[in-house]
Amino acid sequence: MSPHVLEPIADAAWPARERKRLGGWRLNATEGFSLRINACWPLGAPDRDPESAIDAVEAFYGQRGLPVRFKLTDGATAPADLADRLERRGYRLHGETLLMTGPVVGVADPEVELSSEPDPAFEALLVASAKGNAADANERLQALGRIPAPARFARLTLDGRTAALGACAVDGEAVGIFGMRTDPGFRRQGLARRVLDSLLAEAGDLGARTAYLQVEDANAPAIALYAARGFSTAYRYRYWSWPARD
Repeated sequence: MSPHVLEPIADAAWPARERKRLGGWRLNATEGFSLRINACWPLGAPDRDPESAIDAVEAFYGQRGLPVRFKLTDGATAPADLADRLERRGYRLHGETLLMTGPVVGVADPEVELSSEPDPAFEALLVASAKGNAADANERLQALGRIPAPARFARLTLDGRTAALGACAVDGEAVGIFGMRTDPGFRRQGLARRVLDSLLAEAGDLGARTAYLQVEDANAPAIALYAARGFSTAYRYRYWSWPARD
């Protein structure tokens, strides 16, 4: 799938609390932690000249006390010179991310429990993975709760502990993979692969044919895991933020 097709699907799958449109520009705002739901996605021409549109985006996030952030996607950013315009204003580049796609092929694991909403054990591991940042954990839990149906939440329990988890959002023939986490005490045991396989098997039963996921360019272990499951990079995106990030 091209970014023009897949980016709107990905936007709908991880919904922000507050959303606004400026023509083809999508403004997402939540609590400020998850970058995708706290950024402007300029996927088409804005409804005004670009400089005025940037002014409007800055006002939108400024009114909410959030950093101003743009998510620029290879092959799907409008106008094409937006990065240059942002750089001239003092924005800085960060957070290069791969959008990987792969086949919806997997075998259900009997030890991976699936549900249509996150249960308390699922939530507990997600909160623990936030490393004490309760606001970040809360934002992600709320975003998971906004995933439109059909959504599935996978949890693998070992030795009485939640060892790994993940979630997926099915939209027609596309399925997005989100929230993959493994308890540090259970890493390097192939648990993420088992969770992923179960999610893909379930998504296939729900009609999905193409899976997608986002992974930071620096996360070599995760990229290797997904590549081994047949995923490859479809395109990349990067964030431009102001005030500039270190």
